[in-house]
Amino acid sequence: MAGNNLRWADQYPELGIDPIPVDGFTSPEQYRLEQDKVFKEAWLLVGREEELPAAGSYKIKRIDAAKASIILFRGRDGQVRGFHNVCSHRANKMLAERGEETFGRNPAATMFCAFHGWVYDGKGALVSVPQEEKFKGCLERDKAGLTSVHVGTWKGFLFVNLAKEPRQALEDNMREIGEHFGDYPFGEMTYQYSYSAVLDANWKVALDAFSEVYHLGILHSRTLPGSFADGLEDAKLLGDHRTFGLHLDLTNAKFTPLQEVSNSLATVSLMVAKSGTMLPPAINPKRSPSFGFEISPIFPNSIIHVADGLWFTHQFWPQGHNKVLWEGKYYVQKPETNSQLWAAHHAQTITRNVWLEDAGTIEATQEGLESGAKLTIILQDDEIMLRHSNHVIEKYIHA
Repeated sequence: MAGNNLRWADQYPELGIDPIPVDGFTSPEQYRLEQDKVFKEAWLLVGREEELPAAGSYKIKRIDAAKASIILFRGRDGQVRGFHNVCSHRANKMLAERGEETFGRNPAATMFCAFHGWVYDGKGALVSVPQEEKFKGCLERDKAGLTSVHVGTWKGFLFVNLAKEPRQALEDNMREIGEHFGDYPFGEMTYQYSYSAVLDANWKVALDAFSEVYHLGILHSRTLPGSFADGLEDAKLLGDHRTFGLHLDLTNAKFTPLQEVSNSLATVSLMVAKSGTMLPPAINPKRSPSFGFEISPIFPNSIIHVADGLWFTHQFWPQGHNKVLWEGKYYVQKPETNSQLWAAHHAQTITRNVWLEDAGTIEATQEGLESGAKLTIILQDDEIMLRHSNHVIEKYIHA
């Protein structure tokens, strides 16, 4: 037992209190294990159902850590299915990528390979081959469909699993965290702001930078001075996932005149006290007026944050052992007036600046880890979520 002065270590003694080895963040071999044992086997959050609004809508998602390009496609029957973006003919990528995420729609609800014109339907079946008669003896059409991947939906989120058979059904994997989120209305807030950057760092360094609150009063003292309460609250480990609440100190917050005007026009800022609540009972269970937002890391590489009137995500997609794509997305209800639109833009600008402060530490941390100056990382009690992340990754690698 860690001792009564360590609140979370006493509650979760299985995570230990020892320093964490640095080589988990710097070793190419560790990254190769994570590619095979984590990103090719875990459920990965890849989008929202609203991104595929009609039959023939598709999204292509690059997953470099699994050496994969995945098509999410809504068929004529309304179902979203997933396929490797690989034509059965010569393994060319079927649909052209334009960056890490590509969106499009074919009203015919078919997928067309631009290399040789092979056509597949929304279920991945091969339906047309130019000069098919010349493939006699080589092509069996009923065996030449697209290679499917497992797709699941959870509260409007789309997940894929690249294993032949997932270790666990998505509904089982997300059951505990799903009960925690309850009926939170993600689908009512679809007006989105998006940011992304490629950083020279291990994906876990980036994930950890956004997963703890020890840094808040120091790192964000310029953008949000005096706004944060100390420590995390209501920390829970929920299977492979985890969650905790962040509380604010709005009585001591120092807002600029422009922020005060913005806060008076709309409630899409994290720094505005809310009179009502859309939060389910498990989030801010004491209904503390100082509650800011919930931070919920979803294994392996995503974080969902929820608050009253807004929610946002961060995702960290590895592109190598020391390179990561960070994607941040912020969701609010669609503004109804120009004043609300301006207030939403202003609130998101402040939030973006906070995110940039978080992201600004990441490459420097990686450089320090790779210097060899330290062999271990020291964690304090409120950084328990970083311990849990390391614990679950090790579980997958050694399963």
